Amino acid sequence: MIPGSCCCGAVKFELLTPPYMMGTCHCSRCRKAGASVIAFIKKDDLRWIQGRESIKVFAPKAPYKYSRCFCKICGSSLGEILSDADSFPIAANALDADISVRNQFHEFVSEKPAWYEICDDAEQFEGHPTSA
Repeated sequence: MIPGSCCCGAVKFELLTPPYMMGTCHCSRCRKAGASVIAFIKKDDLRWIQGRESIKVFAPKAPYKYSRCFCKICGSSLGEILSDADSFPIAANALDADISVRNQFHEFVSEKPAWYEICDDAEQFEGHPTSA
């Protein structure tokens, strides 16, 4: 089991298995939400412990389509943790234990700020990955 939570502890969950993929998004929305490093999980591997009702959802305006979840008490970014999809990304920073998966790709490097340097050999994409 891999525990996860928000900063204040109101939201707690655990993963039954480790995320199957991890990537870094450099788009302005992910950077502003504090969720650039994303861990992809399967919906069936997520078990709620407490605080699901403490999650607020930010639904973007077009052309953006991905909703962002965060703790309504402390503001911790939680990625798309309330998604109904079979698999979805959550903010890796919400995980409270080390996981075996490491960064596999960088997306939206075209929006990466000049002050940030990519320091790994993971595949880079101008937009969403075409393969990862």
